[in-house]
Amino acid sequence: MFTGLIRHLGTLESRTSRPGGARLRIAAPAELLARAEQGASIAVNGACLTSVAVDGRAWEADLSEETLDKTTLGRLALGAILHLEPALRVGDPLDGHLVSGHVDGVGQLLSRPQTQGGLDEGIWRFAMPAALAPMTAAKGSVAVDGISLTVVDCGIDWFTVALIPETVTRTALATLRPGDPVNLEADPVGRFVARALALRGREEKLARFAQGGWSG
Repeated sequence: MFTGLIRHLGTLESRTSRPGGARLRIAAPAELLARAEQGASIAVNGACLTSVAVDGRAWEADLSEETLDKTTLGRLALGAILHLEPALRVGDPLDGHLVSGHVDGVGQLLSRPQTQGGLDEGIWRFAMPAALAPMTAAKGSVAVDGISLTVVDCGIDWFTVALIPETVTRTALATLRPGDPVNLEADPVGRFVARALALRGREEKLARFAQGGWSG
């Protein structure tokens, strides 16, 4: 589990093909590398990866074809700045919200404000897959490239968040431009509520069918 609080930034040094996927090499600060021992879980732009090798300046992780297909990690340019977060330990403060590191879908930045001072604070608007709509609600949480954010407003295929300069300057958000893809993870509470409602709807339909036949 993770919190969505980004304390470390890394750089994508290489992405090499391997049978069944690819391997990433990510340069990172020493504090992060100390947590990246072989077998450790590290969230990279919101996707939970397992460290398979580490040295004094970088660590490596293997990606499956599924991860390459369902996240942005297979399309990022070499040199891209990455959000890194080691797994939450028992007793660590939960400063963001619970994040599983399982990306639900890829969204897209639609618009961002541009202030006179150059700090992009204010309302940012993102597109999201319609399948995430039942799990997204105003004042709920969403992880954007692994960053824990609060939803301001949302529709069937979009949502907005309010960002402060601290969030923009301490993450790679400043490099995002409209049209750029982002990894999205829905609020886990919303996920279970949506599942419960879907099952309740199914049970109600089955009950109506048992009583008098299928009516849609």
